[in-house]
Amino acid sequence: MKNSWTGKFLLLLAAGMLLAPVSPALAFEPENPECIAPAGPGGGWDFVCRTTAKNLFEQELIDNAMQVSNMSGGGGGVAFAHVTRERNNDNDLIVAASTSTSARLAQGIFKGATADDVHWLATFGAEYGVLAVKKDSKYKNLKDLMDAIVANPRSVGIAGGSSVGGFDHIKPMLVARKAGLKDVRQLKYVAYAGGGEAMTGLLSGAVDVMSGDFSELRGFYESGDIRMIAILAPERLQGFPDIPTAKEQGYDVVGANWRGFYMPKGASAEAKDFWRNAIQKMTESEAFQKDLEAKAIEPFNNFGADMDKFVKKSITEIADLSREIGIIK
Repeated sequence: MKNSWTGKFLLLLAAGMLLAPVSPALAFEPENPECIAPAGPGGGWDFVCRTTAKNLFEQELIDNAMQVSNMSGGGGGVAFAHVTRERNNDNDLIVAASTSTSARLAQGIFKGATADDVHWLATFGAEYGVLAVKKDSKYKNLKDLMDAIVANPRSVGIAGGSSVGGFDHIKPMLVARKAGLKDVRQLKYVAYAGGGEAMTGLLSGAVDVMSGDFSELRGFYESGDIRMIAILAPERLQGFPDIPTAKEQGYDVVGANWRGFYMPKGASAEAKDFWRNAIQKMTESEAFQKDLEAKAIEPFNNFGADMDKFVKKSITEIADLSREIGIIK
């Protein structure tokens, strides 16, 4: 009898344990969310962070408002080193990235750094590059500009918000190569810490041309301060029929810049999942898509493993291109 009751008691106890509510593990929530824009205010990386911060909070995907920190220097290298060396385990941190980031990694500009030093989080859009001049510039179209560059490459100063060899540098090099310039390394490229600083250089007359992305220059174009003499897109943008493509002017060059994020490699798996899911949900919202549309940024989504695969392929392609045009050996 004793053994019978003992057996029944153990069965009841086991059943009770199976039916008892189990307290779920606390899901990760960032306490102090932060986005680093690796350049000064006003550029593309700054737009990425501020637009994301606004949408994540307004859509209640994060509980606390996101801080945006501008960290310029080294074409993004200062921020990359800061994250990998000082905040590798920070679960609350994401960092704006773009084609310029993969270009610098491809060319070894971030000293000792590789794509494996961070966790690639997501891309959410891509935009086309533009070449712009001041409203009263003597260069009326792309042919005027390219003729001057081919005749004397050092006579035309070209500003960009990326370092030498970065994507803002590569874009005019590709066009100049199509124009017949044999050694595109002769271009007079002036590297600024970000798009905002590069625009200041253009408007002040320190340089003749700015190489950037449409979102960086749109406000100045709409205000009449600058003229976009070429957009590096397959066809003219809807809503901006006055901006000619480089292709239609005889220079078959397309230059698209992806926008996205990386985060510390040492962050927890829960944090990485949280940020991937939050950003993916944000990109699916109508409000966020309207923000992209306002900047003429086309949807271009990669998340998690797809993002890692994409960015490493991008780095390989840029490295091959950089060797072709003599930036690296």
